[in-house]
Amino acid sequence: MLKTALPCIDWLQGYSRQTFMSDLMAAIIVTIMLIPQSLAYALLAGLPAEMGLYASILPLVAYALFGTSRTLSVGPVAVVSLMTATSVGAVAQHGTADYATAAVMLALLSGVMLIGLGLLRFGFVTNFLSHPVVSGFITASGIIIALSQLRHILGIDAHGEAVPALLSSLGHHVADTNLYTLGVGLFTLGLLLFCRSKLGTLLTRAGVSRQVAGLITRAAPVLAIVLTITAAIIWDLESRGVALVGHVPSGLPVFSTPLLDWALIETLAMPAFLISLIGFVESVSVGKTLGAKRRQRISPNQELIGLGAANVASAVSGGFPVTGGFSRSVVNFDAGAETQAASLLTALGIGVAALVLTPALYFLPKATLAATIIIAVTSLIDWHIVKEAWRFSRADFTAVAATIGLTLLFGVEIGVVSGVAASIGMHLYKTSRPHFAIVGTVPGTEHYRNVLRHDVVTYPTILSLRIDESLYFANASYLEDVIYGQLAAHEEVEHVILMCPAVNEIDLSALEALEEINRRLLELDIKLHLSEVKGPVMDALQRSHFLEHLGGAVHLSHHSAIAGLVGSR
Repeated sequence: MLKTALPCIDWLQGYSRQTFMSDLMAAIIVTIMLIPQSLAYALLAGLPAEMGLYASILPLVAYALFGTSRTLSVGPVAVVSLMTATSVGAVAQHGTADYATAAVMLALLSGVMLIGLGLLRFGFVTNFLSHPVVSGFITASGIIIALSQLRHILGIDAHGEAVPALLSSLGHHVADTNLYTLGVGLFTLGLLLFCRSKLGTLLTRAGVSRQVAGLITRAAPVLAIVLTITAAIIWDLESRGVALVGHVPSGLPVFSTPLLDWALIETLAMPAFLISLIGFVESVSVGKTLGAKRRQRISPNQELIGLGAANVASAVSGGFPVTGGFSRSVVNFDAGAETQAASLLTALGIGVAALVLTPALYFLPKATLAATIIIAVTSLIDWHIVKEAWRFSRADFTAVAATIGLTLLFGVEIGVVSGVAASIGMHLYKTSRPHFAIVGTVPGTEHYRNVLRHDVVTYPTILSLRIDESLYFANASYLEDVIYGQLAAHEEVEHVILMCPAVNEIDLSALEALEEINRRLLELDIKLHLSEVKGPVMDALQRSHFLEHLGGAVHLSHHSAIAGLVGSR
């Protein structure tokens, strides 16, 4: 029981010096990466830079204690930071104390919701968001994030939560571009692009191992920060109109409980739920992917509690909503992290940075952080999923395209809601029109296949219909339409056999539909039969009066049904 509540006990048992060294090396590398990321995502959320650091300390500790993934790294991420900016911007003025207070409250609400869902064992909620739809939402969010950061690259004042508003605002203010700011932004973009595309190849050619080369390229934002801070000091870029991060308070976060403002809670409740949903889906996806590589399993229900604890920890330490990040988790994994001790050591490293390095951050140009965000979110933009959906399934393509389009046009909150609606709608549409097939006997065998796909034997007096979906209220009337449509096309039919190997459940609406079908068939002097009914479904039918009035019979196998009916003619 204790191991379930505190998964850290599992990896603490037998913890060795060798494991510690692996975790320490990973922590050093991830710390170097997280410092610029944390600052950048605080900028994206519209919050003071130090809040990015605060959101990367205690949440790591909380997840290490309660999370089940051994290599997932928790902290601010691009999409959640954008959703935070959108949600908080609707209730408070950017740059005010109320804005920061609302962001903290958002983290607290998100954490409480996640913990509540975990205790109620609602880990299955991830099943309600299809992967293509989530990819579509993240792709659209990546585009919005990149466009929103152009104002920092250009050094202009432009705002907007969706693409039309962003483009319009950028267009109106582009004439005010600060050339020094633009120079810093373009230099950083060029440096990061070079490091991403060329540096790794050059290092491997120089004899550096592929793994080390990859880790060095991921630390490129630190180099960009050092160079642009140096340039800001030498050339006094602040006096030339280049926006700097400014004063960042030194020290660790002060623990406090956010003031409970019920009006604010009511306003932020839905955004907090949407952030929780997207954050959980992204985190579980990353955790499962990395866990599978080492044959480690994560528990979705416990992950809800772990992420909830991380968000509550972020709130009480002055941070904003967090979740498991793909890039930092992959770096953590590739760097050799064995357990969540790597996250504890990373939290220690960021804490030291918050104590020692913050004075130098005063001279950090915001354009540098904006360029870091733009390069980071390019990996989120996945047009391949759109092409794949178009090629594989028109229904999936429609859902993905609708999610991307609505997110780009109306912003991330509408995008999340449309994504959830598209996922559920797509499921309901598919199950409301399940696949049915008229089947016949493969010559010389006891196998039955679709008459449209195989050369099979059929009988004019027998209609064999295979149902490839459970029967419930959404598809009950469709079942009736299919059967009556087939009877109209096959006037010689005397027996209808519903082949049910894929039917896992029949609800009351479907049962009533079957009873009505049976009644109408009896009026036409046609008998209804069932074959290959699963045990639980048969148990349910036996609890009803359906079998008492069934015109035909229930057969163990479809072949025995056909053989019996053909032999009785």
